[in-house]
Amino acid sequence: MRIPSSVLQVPPLRTPSVSISRRKELLHFQKNAGLRFRRLDLLDLAFCHRSYVNETYEEIDNNERLEFLGDSVLGIVVADYLFRLLPDRPEGDLAKVKSHVVSEDALAEIALNLGIDSIVHVGKGEELSGGRTKKALLSDSMEALIGAWYLDTGYEKAARFILYYLKDPINRVLANKHRKDYKTLLQEIVQKRFHSYPKYVLDRKTGPDHQRTFWMNVVVDENVFGPGEGANKKSAEQEAAKLAYDFLELNQS
Repeated sequence: MRIPSSVLQVPPLRTPSVSISRRKELLHFQKNAGLRFRRLDLLDLAFCHRSYVNETYEEIDNNERLEFLGDSVLGIVVADYLFRLLPDRPEGDLAKVKSHVVSEDALAEIALNLGIDSIVHVGKGEELSGGRTKKALLSDSMEALIGAWYLDTGYEKAARFILYYLKDPINRVLANKHRKDYKTLLQEIVQKRFHSYPKYVLDRKTGPDHQRTFWMNVVVDENVFGPGEGANKKSAEQEAAKLAYDFLELNQS
């Protein structure tokens, strides 16, 4: 069946106007990243966080639609690569490797290495709360960048860009040298050993609103482990989970 051409058209995007100074910043960024956009306004749109769009005088889109697209492109590229790289591994193994290399932590680390933290547009409130270095914001911006690059150049170049930055993380996961997701590891061992789930409980939080420190405990089979410390609840839970997981691994029954 022939697909109507209208289905294949890219919908219009309200992209920001690129000033001379911003153009220099974007050219410098893409040189370091190994990219060459035909449309710098599309690249700039990838770095327009919704907090910035809510405050700017321009009627422009935020980067969330590009993020949605980039997330899907990233997923198929990594899945295809793992499918071909590991022909003898079952689906579960492939899924675990993929979940590590496309995780928020992994993408945020790449974003920092590319300097996205210094070039992303954020609103004043987000700036004051340290938004430029938030993992979620960086990870989302990285996915938006992938989405923009895919629209600008097509699938092959997008895949090449993705694998250039993800082959090493994939190899680290396969060699078991990656940063562990201790919440997942703990849940697996608790389900297997106790037929229950870990429960995370806030112990306390300290510091001003823009610079909080969270302390979390985790309860496993009525035993409390922690507290784990972090700049947000998620990272504090990871630290508490690591304490519990390490203890359970050393004390296997």
